[in-house]
Amino acid sequence: MKIDWRRNLLISWVGCFFTGASFSLVMPFIPLYIEQLGTPKNQVELFSGLAISVTAFASAVVAPIWGNLADRKGRRLMMIRAAVGMTFTMGSLAFVPNVYWLLIMRFMTGILSGYIPNATALIAFQAPKEKSGWALGTLATGAIAGNLIGPSMGGALAEWFGMENVFIITGTVLLITTLLTIFFVKEDFQPVDKTDMLTTKEILGKISNLQVLIGLFVTSLILQVGVTSISPILTLYIRQLHGAGGNLLFVSGLIVSISGVSAILSSPTLGKIGDRIGNHKVLLFGLVLSLLCFIPMGFVQTPFQLGVLRFLLGFSTGALMPSINTIISKITPTEGVSRIYSYNQMFSNFGQVLGPMLGSMVAHGLGYRAVFWVTSGFVLLNIGLSLFNFRKNKIGEAL
Repeated sequence: MKIDWRRNLLISWVGCFFTGASFSLVMPFIPLYIEQLGTPKNQVELFSGLAISVTAFASAVVAPIWGNLADRKGRRLMMIRAAVGMTFTMGSLAFVPNVYWLLIMRFMTGILSGYIPNATALIAFQAPKEKSGWALGTLATGAIAGNLIGPSMGGALAEWFGMENVFIITGTVLLITTLLTIFFVKEDFQPVDKTDMLTTKEILGKISNLQVLIGLFVTSLILQVGVTSISPILTLYIRQLHGAGGNLLFVSGLIVSISGVSAILSSPTLGKIGDRIGNHKVLLFGLVLSLLCFIPMGFVQTPFQLGVLRFLLGFSTGALMPSINTIISKITPTEGVSRIYSYNQMFSNFGQVLGPMLGSMVAHGLGYRAVFWVTSGFVLLNIGLSLFNFRKNKIGEAL
């Protein structure tokens, strides 16, 4: 069967966008929705943090399980499973009677997720090797755009249609994603019997650059820590900077989303450049650029300056995402690619859990500006780790 991988890429991009957005669109109004559900006011902040982090945590815990099943049954089937599951769990949030049911359904959303890593594995497997950087860079823009533009979309939809209806709209969009995946995504996959499938230990044993792979997992984690550490303090930091006027929430949403714009613009191009000069070089460029953006964020005096640096930071994200995914696809045996991508997704999800916690703790103890400097320290360590791994394993020659 002839596979049109470009059509698969297009449909997968749409699915990754809406899946990514569904994870993050509740952030602007989740405290208000939790309050509306009758939660005592002195517990709203606690449950808001739990509602946001429990999805990423659950997704991280089960990612290897779904990755294992994808290597046995196929990536397309796992994409459909994830889309169907999230259609029901996201739509049901409109009907929860109290905050405890909200947490349960947010937890189930994480449990049933897995669209993005399986779409990544599918495209990595199907795209020609010489175009894998461009293809995975293009696909990455879907998840990036969804995650970063999601909060702005959620805030606007909640204002126009009401908070409950946002969940119904999201469920409907995910249903459309399910149907698109069922009817238009194709995969020529022969199911593998469990007894014939290589174990994860055997897959890792066939990877000659295991140290590099672990370094890539760490990079995925730190990337998400950097993206999300600002979330708990952004609005307060902008208010401290003076200059947002009466448009504090609008400016905050714009500054969160602006990095998504630059990531979307740059990711396919940087992926293509990685195909030509080496994905490891583009990855190092992304890490250095992120360091050069995070440090001055702690010194800015106006929201505009912060917005400019966030826009530049998006180019870093656009460099890192396709580079990580492409290098993984090149050093991983095809029979275990879904499992390895699921582990990468697990580290990414844990980064989404740790980032807000880190931001809150540092801001409480050292102030808002210190959040950016502490994040810079993690990025600097990641640069050192990546340089050491790439040189020791001669990754340029291996790729």
